[in-house]
Amino acid sequence: MNLLGRLSIRCARPRVVSGLRQRRSLHSNVVETLRERNFIHSVTSDDIANRLQKPVAVYCGVDPTADSLHLGNMVALMGLLHFHLAGHQALPLVGNATGMIGDPSGRSSERVALGQSTLARNVAGIEAQLERFFRRGTEYAARRMPSLDPESLKPVRVLHNADWYQNMNILTFLGHIGRYVRVGAMVARDSVKSRLQSSQGISFTEFSYQLLQAYDFWYLYHHHGCRVQLGGSDQWGNITAGTDLIHRMPFSSTLDETGVTSEDNGAAAAKANGDDDGAFGITIPLLTTASGEKFGKSAGNAIWLDEKRTSAFDVYQFFVKTADADVERLLKMFTLLPLSRIEQVMLAHSEAPERFTAQKLLAAEVTELVHGLSGLQRALCATSVLFGDQLSPIHRFSAQDFADTFAHDQRMVSIPAADIDGKSISDIAVLLGSCKSKAAAARLVSSGGLYWNNEPVVNKAWKPVAGTGDFIGQGTIGIMRTGKTNYRILRLLSHP
Repeated sequence: MNLLGRLSIRCARPRVVSGLRQRRSLHSNVVETLRERNFIHSVTSDDIANRLQKPVAVYCGVDPTADSLHLGNMVALMGLLHFHLAGHQALPLVGNATGMIGDPSGRSSERVALGQSTLARNVAGIEAQLERFFRRGTEYAARRMPSLDPESLKPVRVLHNADWYQNMNILTFLGHIGRYVRVGAMVARDSVKSRLQSSQGISFTEFSYQLLQAYDFWYLYHHHGCRVQLGGSDQWGNITAGTDLIHRMPFSSTLDETGVTSEDNGAAAAKANGDDDGAFGITIPLLTTASGEKFGKSAGNAIWLDEKRTSAFDVYQFFVKTADADVERLLKMFTLLPLSRIEQVMLAHSEAPERFTAQKLLAAEVTELVHGLSGLQRALCATSVLFGDQLSPIHRFSAQDFADTFAHDQRMVSIPAADIDGKSISDIAVLLGSCKSKAAAARLVSSGGLYWNNEPVVNKAWKPVAGTGDFIGQGTIGIMRTGKTNYRILRLLSHP
């Protein structure tokens, strides 16, 4: 029986995300870039900056505990994006093997075991998101770095750790890996120690998780030339377990004979060239707000990177609501804007904080990074409609923008233009469901509570004409608001 049992999840070949156009030098050094942007919590060696003067492979793993990544995951991925843009080989890793075990780091209780079908769905969703994130991230970077040549970048390779566990049995794992790991060090790690001291304790399954992550690093070191692992600060124990295993356990042909095979022995090649620089770990601070709340949570709900879970509009609104105390830090970590530009924006913000200039810039940058230019356009369109944003007036958007933005929104009502021909604004209010009767609509007009395209209606008998300036979006869109938050978007299907 193999180590993972009958693993039915597809163990795909590494997926390659094609490059797009940067020639950013390795900064003075990418580690210095990360330090300037507050990404560095801890490093396993102060010599890491010197060792990264030349390109290396860098990996960051994520376990498929859900079918989507969230903003908490994005912090480490932004760090990996910086390495990618600086010319290093980025290796995002989907833990379809470790996801079956569960990482105890930062948790007070054991994770619920995932079924095979759930795990497979989660792996597919996260793999697609990783590819999309680095593709859009490179496109976003190219629009801000004129000297960037994406075609010169090393293609991002999405890996799966089940690929090197599927043919390994438990005896091989214990005999060839377990003997190099000291139990005392395992018990002393914070992720284990805190659980041992809790009433719940820790299972042997979760206790063993650090061995699997350590072997991931060892395998990537020897078979992909990986020299750096990147992770959140709660991953320090798991990362140092990996650097320790690399130091203790030599590359063994016996391991290969058990079925743990490689496509290319990156470490052996490095040693042959006298280029073996050791293994390093970098941890990134776990983000919290200035008030101490876990970042990426809104009313108890995660902000997901999948637009089906969290729309581009909701991502934009989340960052627009960023507290003044947090906005500069998030501009540094979640955007690729030059630090000089961030400094200028923060100065302008300090002079007129009521304009939310810094928050709006942050929201626009992150939305574009995560959802692309089309996603940003949808977010700005929705914001303009729902909040009357003066920076993005509704008249600047096309009929297609409105159709894309509110395609799955029940507030958009599509009606043939002929059906509103000759009808008063009060009739239209009833037709859209904004008011129950013409009398109710008339009362709203009298009280100043009925709006059309964000302007108050002053005449209950007014008859907007399709195809004219009475409608926006090339004469096909009308936005009705009653009160402060009750919206209906009228989309005319045709007009004379």
